[in-house]
Amino acid sequence: MSASAPPPNAAARRWFSAAAAGVVLYVVLDVIAQLLPPHYSPISQAESDLAVGPYGYVMTANFVLRGVLTFLFVVGLATLYRAEGSSWRRSRGGFVALGGVWGVGALLLAAFPTDVPATPVSPHGAVHLLVALLAFLGGAIGIYLLSLGLEASPTLRSARTWALPLAIFSLVACVVELTGGLFLPHISERVGGLLERIFLGSVLLWILLVSLAASRRVRPAAAPAP
Repeated sequence: MSASAPPPNAAARRWFSAAAAGVVLYVVLDVIAQLLPPHYSPISQAESDLAVGPYGYVMTANFVLRGVLTFLFVVGLATLYRAEGSSWRRSRGGFVALGGVWGVGALLLAAFPTDVPATPVSPHGAVHLLVALLAFLGGAIGIYLLSLGLEASPTLRSARTWALPLAIFSLVACVVELTGGLFLPHISERVGGLLERIFLGSVLLWILLVSLAASRRVRPAAAPAP
């Protein structure tokens, strides 16, 4: 390792801290977007609707932020595992699902905005819907697989006791969100936005809590003796 490069543990802490800060900023921007005209309902309308309107650029930027903070978290976890020499076997699929599907999906949601509510589905709107479906599945499955893999990490092994239940809750919330329109369309029309936000919040909360836990528990490498 070069003299200018930070120790792996210190680097991991920085990635996790940046990811946690990203989650907090995401929530702040989401609230700001919700308060701006045209005042879409957070209970009945999807979060993506916030990207449509005169201030839609706020939510569009937030989609990009969601992708970036996800990448920061994934890099931090990978850096920590390398520093520990932990096994990636049970986590490989989680890295792909969370980083490659949920994270990349967030960037694509920014590039392909949804349609104005109550209008026909356009080509870019159809892409948005498909990407959202895949991204939601990637987020739920990703944090579940990564939670299982925490068992191999000496630093985060104890976090598995609460990370796994939260990931299971997120999986259930994802299934309810994605299938509600098929089996309970009237209820989904009324509270679909709330169900979506509960799911999104559970994934972001998982990333935030694991990032904070790792930031507290990771110890910088000892300085070399003179």
